[in-house]
Amino acid sequence: MSFVVDNSVALAWCFEDEQTEAIMSVLDRVCDEGANAPQLWPIEALNGLLMAERRKRIDSVLRRRLTGFLQALPIEIDTETAGLTWTEIAELAERHRLTSYDATYLELALRLGLPLATTDKALAAAAASAGVSLLLSV
Repeated sequence: MSFVVDNSVALAWCFEDEQTEAIMSVLDRVCDEGANAPQLWPIEALNGLLMAERRKRIDSVLRRRLTGFLQALPIEIDTETAGLTWTEIAELAERHRLTSYDATYLELALRLGLPLATTDKALAAAAASAGVSLLLSV
């Protein structure tokens, strides 16, 4: 079974100080089974890498390598996310007091009936409240 992966997990794969056994097992699972993410995910992931570069956490060479690494993963980008922004995503964000960004991951997991991989505490709590199973314990 596949799952929905959020940016907090994807960026953790990129930084050694954030890599735990659980985080890396999710990466193994992505490589073996693939995963799903909303349209926002590649934009959000790239922004996280750009911010890491600007904060001198990584250099441009490593950022480009990590961008290629994330892009090559078998993560299917959902094409319906944008069309649900003003309706389902807005409602989930309001109900669970999430950012609109986090609500996109929750909406996708709910719509596809898939577990969610996140290290974000607010998103994990909202997912649990909505009946979405979690791959990581936060």
